[in-house]
Amino acid sequence: MGLSLIDLSQEIFQGMSVFPMHQPTFIMVNMTHEENMKLTGSKTLGFSARNLLISEHGGTHSDGVWEYNPSGPTIDKMPMEYFWGSAICIDLSHMGPDKYIEPEDLEEALKNSGQEILKGDIVLLYTGHYDRNFGTDKWQTEYTGLSYQGAKWLAHMGVVNIGVDAPAIDHPDDLDFSGHLICGEYHISNTENLCNLDKVVNKRFLYMGLPLKIRDGSGSPIRAVALVED
Repeated sequence: MGLSLIDLSQEIFQGMSVFPMHQPTFIMVNMTHEENMKLTGSKTLGFSARNLLISEHGGTHSDGVWEYNPSGPTIDKMPMEYFWGSAICIDLSHMGPDKYIEPEDLEEALKNSGQEILKGDIVLLYTGHYDRNFGTDKWQTEYTGLSYQGAKWLAHMGVVNIGVDAPAIDHPDDLDFSGHLICGEYHISNTENLCNLDKVVNKRFLYMGLPLKIRDGSGSPIRAVALVED
């Protein structure tokens, strides 16, 4: 039996698409190799580095409960098991951007996957939005999302992290932000801006998307990966 590591993370770069309420990403040169050699006096080796200005919710990232529930834990105080462990990915790519993901949609997708949800699972929702619309003007505006009852169904199943290949787990028309509201009520995380979910759809695998240990962080960029049996 072989294992493959699948990258589920988007690139971080200046000009990357960021949810409108968050800080755009800026990347600045701190020092060039030549500048460093002049500073140190070295004739053989120079060090170069860049500075990042990035939101805690920039790119592929996970949310701390505190972001949407002021009485909930920040990202550094949440259980590590919320960010790595056994995961499944279910197929909702047939759902158009005018639709909300309801419990019956999740139940059907789960049945079609041949998997089951176990308490403590991480569940990724393959909507196909990244495949269809990443890099277009539809990326931030036209995608499906969880209804309040859909998100609650996942929480009741014992899911600790809901991931999606879209800018948010909520529908963009939902100003109640129902997915985040449920995550706040149940003190669970969600992970947004994933990609390559077509490579893990309808499978069970080991997921890792560890956040940076940001003191009192509302969230953190992550490098999300899936370890899948060949």
